[in-house]
Amino acid sequence: MTAKAVQAWRVEELARRADISVDTIRFYQKRRLLPPPSREGRVGWYGAEHLDRLQRIKELRGRGLTLALIGRMLDGELDPTDLPLAAAVADAEGPEEFLSLSELSARSGVPDALLEAVAREHLLVPRIHDGEPRYTSADIAVVQQGLRLLEQGLPLPDLLQLAREHHETTRDVAEAAVALFDRYVRAPLRAADLPDDQKAERLVDAFRTLLPAVTALVAHHFRRVLLEVAQEHLESVGEATEIEAINAEAARRLDEGWPS
Repeated sequence: MTAKAVQAWRVEELARRADISVDTIRFYQKRRLLPPPSREGRVGWYGAEHLDRLQRIKELRGRGLTLALIGRMLDGELDPTDLPLAAAVADAEGPEEFLSLSELSARSGVPDALLEAVAREHLLVPRIHDGEPRYTSADIAVVQQGLRLLEQGLPLPDLLQLAREHHETTRDVAEAAVALFDRYVRAPLRAADLPDDQKAERLVDAFRTLLPAVTALVAHHFRRVLLEVAQEHLESVGEATEIEAINAEAARRLDEGWPS
């Protein structure tokens, strides 16, 4: 090991010290999360800075951050106060078991081909875990509810078209909501004369307050509008018995969620 520092290791030794696989190190290098080693001929040598960076990556991944966000964090592109907020966003739905699409199919009983179709239309929105799209136990219930719609006779092409339109509209609303948060909460806090840890804590508190509030408002509003449209439609085309039934259901479930 001529002309090398005392702390210089080949990739196998670095992997052992970092308690990860050599393949993972190669993957991080491909994603530009880890700098390349110094080289003597065909041999690559890694040092303490590589080990420190791998340990930091492991810490950030443990907090639920995506690899893209970890890269920006390591490169100093994000304000330090954004780290706790990013972790809160990643953990917004709590600890999860992550599933591939085929695993979701096996767990839900919905065929792979059908899930692939609804995923292409964004009716299923994955979370990114270890750089890959993954689904959770909550998605099992969602796809099973979707299967109920098909069993009631609603045609798949029409449902997928509805999913496309809903996704586009919902994404527009979500982007507007995030922009409001950034403008009126995050930006003023970052500019405030406060220690970084206090800024970060207030950002996380605001996010954890606003996310469930916005989610509840959107879900409540959609239920009410859907019920209103259903009533209006039946009042114009329905039979008396149909109108009576929907009015009874509306009175019974006006302030409740839909049946499971």
